[in-house]
Amino acid sequence: MSKSTDEKNTGTIASQTNSPTWPSGDERGMANFLGPETWLRCAPYLAAPGARCYELSHVVSGTMPCTQFSKQLKFEPRATRALRNSIQVSNMEELIGEQGGQGTHMDALGHFGYLPQVWDGESPLPVDEVRYYGGYKQCDVKPTPESLLHRLGIDKVPPIITTAVLLDAKAYVGRGKALAPGQIITAADLENMLHAQGLQDRGILQGDVLYIYTGWSENWQDPDVDKIYYTKGPGLAYDAAKYLEQKGIVLVALDNPFTDAVNEGQLKGEAPPAKDYPQGLPFAVHHHCLTQAGIHQIQNANLTEIAEAQVWTSCTIILPIRIRGGAGSLVRPIAIGAPATASSKR
Repeated sequence: MSKSTDEKNTGTIASQTNSPTWPSGDERGMANFLGPETWLRCAPYLAAPGARCYELSHVVSGTMPCTQFSKQLKFEPRATRALRNSIQVSNMEELIGEQGGQGTHMDALGHFGYLPQVWDGESPLPVDEVRYYGGYKQCDVKPTPESLLHRLGIDKVPPIITTAVLLDAKAYVGRGKALAPGQIITAADLENMLHAQGLQDRGILQGDVLYIYTGWSENWQDPDVDKIYYTKGPGLAYDAAKYLEQKGIVLVALDNPFTDAVNEGQLKGEAPPAKDYPQGLPFAVHHHCLTQAGIHQIQNANLTEIAEAQVWTSCTIILPIRIRGGAGSLVRPIAIGAPATASSKR
């Protein structure tokens, strides 16, 4: 990875990381921590009395919330067909649209790159200067505008089987209310939630997945009539992304559309990016996690049930679709753990 200093006021977009040094040619990032150790950590949760399997994804449909930057999924069912000389029939459908920007989906490390200087939006985009995680160049990752990702695609993600921590920001930051648009969850908030939930001794372990419940999913509708969900939302602070890099987590997932915090009006150019984001990085958490730290992200996680059950620690299994060269994938994460007993509920 290239090293330089974050400069908030000069227009220079930073490339700085304290991530572990992986072998040359690495395309896994923090997923290199996965393996027998993280699998073994899962065993107590799988065998715990009262353990349940929690679905952490939304049902995929053509009417669920979708960002303005993506094409809505469209399902085209085919008519029931019969197989000649048999009693069998079959049903299938065609799926059209972009996987990113809707549904519970996972970002590949190649989903985001960065330029050495802020682009003004008027001059030709200097795409050949784009860099990615691991110092890869545009020609390494996406050689032509029409090509899929040649490196850092979602197909390079190994099966994620590890322990997970759930932090309830709605309860402990929002004091029982869903976090507001643009509201950030800081590194200090993460530490405070660990203490409030009795996890201060365990903490966040190398190779963990971190789930954060903000309550923003209360705005999830299907069909999406009000068109609110994807216009704004709370998210992580920039210092929280750096904190998670220091902890060595494999993936972070929020019940929000961006992972980043987005102010009301920001996507229309009517409001600035969230507080504490460096100049030129309106999606600073995407930048740091994907291009600097090698931390994967899931957007639109469905965390309501597991948060209400107070399953603060669990075994999680996340299997993105192995789309060769894909920048992301619809995904079905699950968590297995025991809910809190009635006597331990706050």
